[in-house]
Amino acid sequence: MGAIAQPPRDEPAKVLLVDQHPAAREGLALCLSQHAGFQVCGEVGDIPSALQLLAEHEPKAVVTSIALAGGSGFDLLKRIRDRYPTVRVLIWSRYSESVYAERAIRAGAAGFIEKDQPTELVVAALRHILGGGIYLSPTMTESLLRQASGRGQEIGADPVAQLSDREMEVFRLMGLGYDTNKIAAELHLSAKTVETYRARIKQKFGVETGTQLIQLAVRWGLENG
Repeated sequence: MGAIAQPPRDEPAKVLLVDQHPAAREGLALCLSQHAGFQVCGEVGDIPSALQLLAEHEPKAVVTSIALAGGSGFDLLKRIRDRYPTVRVLIWSRYSESVYAERAIRAGAAGFIEKDQPTELVVAALRHILGGGIYLSPTMTESLLRQASGRGQEIGADPVAQLSDREMEVFRLMGLGYDTNKIAAELHLSAKTVETYRARIKQKFGVETGTQLIQLAVRWGLENG
């Protein structure tokens, strides 16, 4: 991560918090209110509300979880990237950094931090991205540097790493026990499209039956959730 970059501005930076759990976003809002340089301009749990507040308040940064009501943080991230390219996005997730951090940065996030980290570190991460930096933990940064230098894990060794972002969302929801119709409703897709994603995931994992795939998804969710 390097030294913490400082946002070069006098007035507080507006920050939008997006998390489907009210207690989580309220706790983070309280924490940010105790630090100079931040102004929480809204707390919401779904993508439509987040987009509405983005248009109304024009925040400098968005802190979002991956699991949202009626979608995912990656869906929101892509919409922000398309509509508000200067807004800095910090993914704040209960899911493992080793699984999602690289995906988040590749999709346009300015940083990734796990929810089990102290709130003071979340504040530091937010300051860093507002100052123009990219935030990852030192361990994840080293891992990505090793991959870039050719000394990391071989590409393709982990089937999960081969999944597209949408396939990853389908796989994650399968691990939570969602059936095809519920996944379709959650991701605003047709059931046929979800079945296509499931077929692709089966192929990438090298399994033959839906039951085997569900077992893998549940096991992965228990290990990484």
